[in-house]
Amino acid sequence: MPIRLLVVDDHTLFRRGLRALLAQDERVTVVAEAADAGEALRHAAQHQPDVVLLDNHLPGVHGIDALPQLLALQPAPRVLMLTVSEDANDLAQALARGASGYLLKTADGQDLVDAIEAVHRGESVVSPEMTGKLVAAYRQALGSGQPPAQDSEAVAAAPAQPPQPPVQPSPHPLSRLSPRERDILREVARGASNKEIARTLDIAETTVKIHVQHILRKLNLSSRVQAAVLASSDPDQI
Repeated sequence: MPIRLLVVDDHTLFRRGLRALLAQDERVTVVAEAADAGEALRHAAQHQPDVVLLDNHLPGVHGIDALPQLLALQPAPRVLMLTVSEDANDLAQALARGASGYLLKTADGQDLVDAIEAVHRGESVVSPEMTGKLVAAYRQALGSGQPPAQDSEAVAAAPAQPPQPPVQPSPHPLSRLSPRERDILREVARGASNKEIARTLDIAETTVKIHVQHILRKLNLSSRVQAAVLASSDPDQI
């Protein structure tokens, strides 16, 4: 069965163009369209789509603000933001409020349907152009965290613990990757798309896609965003 979609965008021509584009792929089918958040909620309740393609800049209630109501429906659809906004704050708010993905409207048709499939499977998808901003926000959050202060009297009163035998550190997950996979993961963490990685490393784009799949499988991850965050948390390993 094709994935059932609800397209939410206030531009009629864009909705029609997107519907015509998606009609060329048998993996998906558009069951309804909406021009604002209220109409989106009504159609979502009526048609029960699997995935909602949701623009943020809607008249009245913004798409991000409509996320809690959409996700409260039974059954709840997956929501993939499809927007022109490259604002890191919009990205962070969308993910924090439950969106399964954040895709820019510059994505081509194949990448869009691939993202819809991934979101439908329960994975998270973020446009390569936004991955760098997501990683930067993650690093900032890590840098601002402070370890909790300890009570000096409690520490002094605590009984001395017997020495423990040294624990051998577990191999770092990134050590499972080949040198070429590390090269590609480094570019993914930088926010590069598959096409940009192929150009940088002078290899075919299909080869990049295969390497990315191998990287995700070896690291037991479900998306390139998770891979980018893992790589950025310990850049010395790549």
